[in-house]
Amino acid sequence: MNERAAAPGALVLIEDLVNTLDIETGADALDTADGRAAFGLTADGVPGARDLREALRAACLAHAGHRTPAGAPAPPPLDELLAAAPLRVSVDAAGAASLRPVTAAAGATGTAALTARVAEVIAAAAADGTWPRLKACEAESCRWAYYDRSPAGRRRWCSMSVCGARAKMRAYRARRG
Repeated sequence: MNERAAAPGALVLIEDLVNTLDIETGADALDTADGRAAFGLTADGVPGARDLREALRAACLAHAGHRTPAGAPAPPPLDELLAAAPLRVSVDAAGAASLRPVTAAAGATGTAALTARVAEVIAAAAADGTWPRLKACEAESCRWAYYDRSPAGRRRWCSMSVCGARAKMRAYRARRG
């Protein structure tokens, strides 16, 4: 399902975090030392990172007009998780303003640092209009995060050649009876 280009700029952090879990196989990159290192996590930070990942997936599903499947455990609200990472306005010498996490000290690791980085990325992406285009695949066996580059912003699947083709084949078979 890698026919897609990565999300622009810092949004790739959120896309990569959501995509640490392969729903179809159950493989979770956060179970590996390399997977944790990619996000500055220790084993102790994995449960919090998983909560953050699933809350982000729910937001990506909402961006695509989908809901969390019935019967699936509801993730913690993203808003509550991000409340632990307050932002402040930072103004540089040239007068350019940006939002920065209050809690993200240089070199900080763990769930708090990851949450602070995610909050900063969401704030910047919301400001430049790219946040709503980070979506999750409609296919319940996939739910892969992708960046919707379609002109109308109405893409439904991470990959037309895999998830889209499967959905269209199911619809075709249903019509044929």
